[in-house]
Amino acid sequence: MAEKKVIDARGSFCPGPLMELIAAIKSAQVGDELEVLSTDQGSAKDIPEWLNKVGHEHLGTTETGGVWHVNVRKKK
Repeated sequence: MAEKKVIDARGSFCPGPLMELIAAIKSAQVGDELEVLSTDQGSAKDIPEWLNKVGHEHLGTTETGGVWHVNVRKKK
């Protein structure tokens, strides 16, 4: 069964949240879901662009109270 991991990158600025995701996705299994929590608005754009470039799935991004929730599925 796929696991969901939350990466709390609040308070970290570009490229911090993306770098934390990259580190976490390396140890994740194919099919695992990861959620990045970020207070850096740029993450809402940067992370999906990186996912598209490397072939992982962007499940969606939402913003609540100044925190962006970027949801990802490891594809390969």
